[in-house]
Amino acid sequence: MEELVESGGGSVQAGESLRLSCGVSGYIYSSFCMGWYRYSPGKERETVAVIDADDTTSYADSVKGRFTISLDKAKKTLFLQMNSLKPEDSSKYVCAAELGATYYYCSNGHPSYWGQGTQVTVSS
Repeated sequence: MEELVESGGGSVQAGESLRLSCGVSGYIYSSFCMGWYRYSPGKERETVAVIDADDTTSYADSVKGRFTISLDKAKKTLFLQMNSLKPEDSSKYVCAAELGATYYYCSNGHPSYWGQGTQVTVSS
């Protein structure tokens, strides 16, 4: 797992949808976790959604029911489907990964591999 590259960000109106993608270069191991995180000015990093090799997922309360994380292992791509977007979802979204870990580590720890991020802006 050498590099993570995000895409799919942009500017939308409240209530609209976006799908973020995170392409993974290199080998995907049998045990890992991956996640989406967001950074907003003046706020701490927020764990948005995580998934592990067993497809166990976890979401922040603020996005439950609106966002869905998924992983296409064949295409080595992590997705974040974001529906019913709100202005407070505006942030820089970054994907990250850790080898040999479950979803719990990506939810509460600091993964080793990080992308550069993609900006999402939601206007009211």
